[in-house]
Amino acid sequence: MFHQFKNPKLYVMFLTDGLLFALAMVLSYLIRFDFHVDDLYQVQMIHLVMIALPLKLAVFTVFGLYRGMWRYTGLGDLWHVVQAALISSLLLVALMFTWNRLEGYPRTVFVLDAAFTMLFAGGLRMVIRSGYTMQGSIRNFPWCVPLRRTPKGRRVLILGAGDAGEKILREIQENPDLDHHVVGFLDDDLGKRGRTLHGVPVLEEIAMLPYIVEKVRPDELLIALPSVSGTRMRSIVELCKQVGVSFKTLPVIGEIIDGKVSVRSLREVNFQDLLGRPAVTLDDDGIRGILAERTILVTGSGGSIGSELCRQIIRYAPRRLILLDSGETNLYSIQMELEHEHRFTDYVPVLGQVQDEALMEDVFTAYAPEVVFHAAAYKHVPMLENNPWQAVLTNIVGSKVVMEKSLAHGVQRFVLVSTDKAVRPTNVMGASKRVAELLLRGIQNGRTRFMAVRFGNVVGSSGSVIPLFRRQIELGGPVTVTHPEMIRYFMTIPESVQLILQSATLGKGGEIFVLDMGTPVRILDMARDLIRLSGKEPDVDIPIVITGPREGEKLFEELVMESEGVDSTSHEKIMVLHEDGLNGEAEDWNVRLAVLYKLMDQLQAAAGRHDAVAIKDILGRIVPEYKAQCGHPLFSSDDVEEKAVSVPVMESAERNPSENLRETA
Repeated sequence: MFHQFKNPKLYVMFLTDGLLFALAMVLSYLIRFDFHVDDLYQVQMIHLVMIALPLKLAVFTVFGLYRGMWRYTGLGDLWHVVQAALISSLLLVALMFTWNRLEGYPRTVFVLDAAFTMLFAGGLRMVIRSGYTMQGSIRNFPWCVPLRRTPKGRRVLILGAGDAGEKILREIQENPDLDHHVVGFLDDDLGKRGRTLHGVPVLEEIAMLPYIVEKVRPDELLIALPSVSGTRMRSIVELCKQVGVSFKTLPVIGEIIDGKVSVRSLREVNFQDLLGRPAVTLDDDGIRGILAERTILVTGSGGSIGSELCRQIIRYAPRRLILLDSGETNLYSIQMELEHEHRFTDYVPVLGQVQDEALMEDVFTAYAPEVVFHAAAYKHVPMLENNPWQAVLTNIVGSKVVMEKSLAHGVQRFVLVSTDKAVRPTNVMGASKRVAELLLRGIQNGRTRFMAVRFGNVVGSSGSVIPLFRRQIELGGPVTVTHPEMIRYFMTIPESVQLILQSATLGKGGEIFVLDMGTPVRILDMARDLIRLSGKEPDVDIPIVITGPREGEKLFEELVMESEGVDSTSHEKIMVLHEDGLNGEAEDWNVRLAVLYKLMDQLQAAAGRHDAVAIKDILGRIVPEYKAQCGHPLFSSDDVEEKAVSVPVMESAERNPSENLRETA
């Protein structure tokens, strides 16, 4: 704190405010006595100035009014000026009353002094702020002649005259290094039409974009509508393409975690914007209550969900964050991001696998985590169909090991990241996650609160279908879609993680939470949207090819089975499954649990010998809803036919690339 006293500008600020404080007192006496102050009151005035100066400077220092830079003065700083002026004046009155009960001192002087102190101190700061603002924006003054093209700066038209648009404008005006010049706003709010924002006019509604572009000739369009619906964003993007002017947008509100809107936040429009997912309202106090000053373990911390969990957890000031991942590159990446981008250094990187029981025992013994987020899992559907032993070892055995260690070491809360593929699974990945849910249900004992969060596809996760489509578009096509009617639920990575954290505050033990996934999206429509966003026309510039479904996929995913019921929770986007519906028939749960643990040994043994057919057979016995498919390159066709006798025949299997590349960790 004391390093600020080494700054010479601080003393200039002290001197300037000191002169203004003295002027406030002198002017108060002059006005009180009609500018004829006799000798007695002149001595009194000087006496009060000598007392008020150090008192006011001390109070203003306590309120932090000399820590910030006056060029960036905002409403918060002005409010602090008002508070400091009032409190210092009250302290002055109290001091003089204690000394001589204010005998001989005009009461009006103290009122005038407080008013002038606010006026002078606040006014000085606003004058300095305005001076820097004018310095940065004076080159933009020709906006008042809209048809004249300024030689300096790109002419910018902002779509949206709300809070986000105002902040973008203010940053452009105040930052002389930004080579932009705002020529106007477009907004659908009739009440804003014809008015100005920091001197820049709100010209018309957004539908009038073609007419306004002809009139003001902007070089770039900025879409400042972070909470607009997906349907509305689609229409705005089409309009921007129609006028042929380059455009950028702010991220959806869920991406702006810290609430800061900046020109640096602007980026190209992507598919996530077209989803138009509404912002998530969080119980920050509740989340802080379970994370602050606690040791948190995140397994799979290098994956898309795991790394986002780390980014959001550090906002709640944990005591320590344990990063566990089996991938060296991913672990190093999140470690460096936390340290160098977020300035968070209270972390411990652990390179290893969750099924390594000895390692997990050492981790829990050494660091004693109090909250565990278990996001480690293999996720690619076709890959696990061909390598099911990895699903068993990581998704099932690994989950069991982490749960048992959490129970043995007294972890307060354990959150399993699950998936919609666990509902009536048609693939090994979904079946393995369903087994993990059953294990979680069976390990409840009241000491550790175990819970699972089940949700669908995540936009932008590693291996998701969107990067695949983009790569296909870059190569000139074709874009491959497995079925024209394939639909999936999507949510953004920040939104899914926010709801995972929120679910952690709601769990009492044994719950499976289901997230509100919104409206499902046709994969074919997604492909067409991505082609259009790349500036091309689907089926004209880039062909779309229907390849047919592959093993382990369905036309649509479900979050709840028919035998399961859901109840609402205190959060509108989070539901919880009925406790007696987690496993179909509640009355045979104890029997199924006993069978589950017996079959776990067989399942692990089959994984150890890489026996794909036996693994799927055992999974089918643990999860009756699962219908397995046989076959693996390691087996000959004769081997498969011989081993497939006990495996249920799969009734139907539809498939989708987004299903293949869905991430649960």
